[in-house]
Amino acid sequence: MVSVKSWLKSLYAIVFSLASAVVLAIVASFPLLYIFLKTTDITKITSFSAETIMGNYTQLMIYLLWPFQTVLKMSDFPTSVNGAQHFADVKVLFLLALGVFIVLGIFYRWILKDKLLSKSVLILGMIVPLIVVPFAVLNFDSFFIIFHETLFSNKDWLFDPATDPIINVLPETFFAATFAIGLLIYEVQLWFTLKKKKPNSDELGFFLFCFEIDKNNG
Repeated sequence: MVSVKSWLKSLYAIVFSLASAVVLAIVASFPLLYIFLKTTDITKITSFSAETIMGNYTQLMIYLLWPFQTVLKMSDFPTSVNGAQHFADVKVLFLLALGVFIVLGIFYRWILKDKLLSKSVLILGMIVPLIVVPFAVLNFDSFFIIFHETLFSNKDWLFDPATDPIINVLPETFFAATFAIGLLIYEVQLWFTLKKKKPNSDELGFFLFCFEIDKNNG
């Protein structure tokens, strides 16, 4: 029977992997956006150079990641009231992911030093996100809408290019690629965690754990 300790440590590894994926995807978004700017006609359509767009994107990301900057100000892209509110909501999520990444990262080696994890919980953690991949690939627009409606309680994420022109330089394909990178990072990190775990006599940990709880309650 998998112990509660092993189960909780596996959840710890999953949450840390998720936070790591968000943080590293944010880092990867900088060179990714530059590649998009150099390989598409975004600069021609918007009449802004790649360097100007990257400068404004950097200003945006500094606002989103620096807790002490409370006002969003981009040099060449105005922001509407609704747009500013959406970025404020995103800032909360980014700071949460960054905080979780830092805090769990500090204790990561110590918490998981014995490598006694539940294989079934880790595998479940890898499989669940992959379930949405076919849907996201076939219809990313619908996936993008559902994603935002799940995370945000308002419609401020529906940008009007006339009032929030930053959306003109951040195409849907850029977001799709960023999502893909984040998912890849998450899956790879959990895979390495799974490979490093020590053998455990229980390979049905999560399900047996739930069954045991139900039996005891009955």
